[in-house]
Amino acid sequence: MSIDAFRTTLLRGLLSVLALCSTAALAQSGKTEVLWLGQAATRITTPGGKVIVIDPWLTSNPKTPASFKALESLGKVDLILVTHGHFDHFADAPALAKMHNVPMYGPAGMNQTVAALGILPVELAPRFGKGGTITPFGPGGVKITAVRAEHSSELAWKNPATNKDEVHVGGEPVGFILEMENGFKIWHMGDTGVFGDMRLIGDMYRPDVVMIPIGGHFVMNPVDAAMAVRDMIRPKFAIPIHYGTTPVLRGTPAEFNAALGSAPGTPRMLSLEPGQKFDF
Repeated sequence: MSIDAFRTTLLRGLLSVLALCSTAALAQSGKTEVLWLGQAATRITTPGGKVIVIDPWLTSNPKTPASFKALESLGKVDLILVTHGHFDHFADAPALAKMHNVPMYGPAGMNQTVAALGILPVELAPRFGKGGTITPFGPGGVKITAVRAEHSSELAWKNPATNKDEVHVGGEPVGFILEMENGFKIWHMGDTGVFGDMRLIGDMYRPDVVMIPIGGHFVMNPVDAAMAVRDMIRPKFAIPIHYGTTPVLRGTPAEFNAALGSAPGTPRMLSLEPGQKFDF
């Protein structure tokens, strides 16, 4: 092994140890940690110490910090969630699922395609759909509910037999409501435009934090996102995601915050840089 390869292996090992120490500390403190890694990629550590990774596009994501581009740097992973089949949400999920031998939950149609193509074995690609709730860690643990998202979900795949790109059914896109062991709730919206049932979902689940796309073009722009958060969902906090990764995703947190306004009761924007985190 070369010196450079040895250093890389050592660094990855140290990062994994640090991640495990951080998880143990959060479990003792009873807090929820939200780490954003660019686009929609998110690592959530629950108060009980479970690590859930959502939409892991990391290795080729231009906004993911270098220290997180190696999948090993995430530390332990207990569960993977994918909101839809587009590359910038799905890309590294199969490799991460195989690395940790943990399930990758996603829209039923997408995961049926994933299993049929042999991307993942059936046991690592469980299916559930909008309105369904899972308790993957057992009774009293985290609850995860799939809810509507207004988007599309094609799954692009390079056929190893022909070396040609193919496009397959990716089911319908979803967002996820994650309820922690202590009742704290996060709505990761994935990719979506505005839709009227945001108000209904907000009333039903009352999320404390919403992770909301603001980039425009493929998703909401900052003004639409602010209206949805302020007037329809009404969480305590809003974390803008899915912006700035490509030139067409022009929306910015500053525009989102300005559109939110400062009236009494307005949700507070929490702006993260990729690689930064908040504890709740």
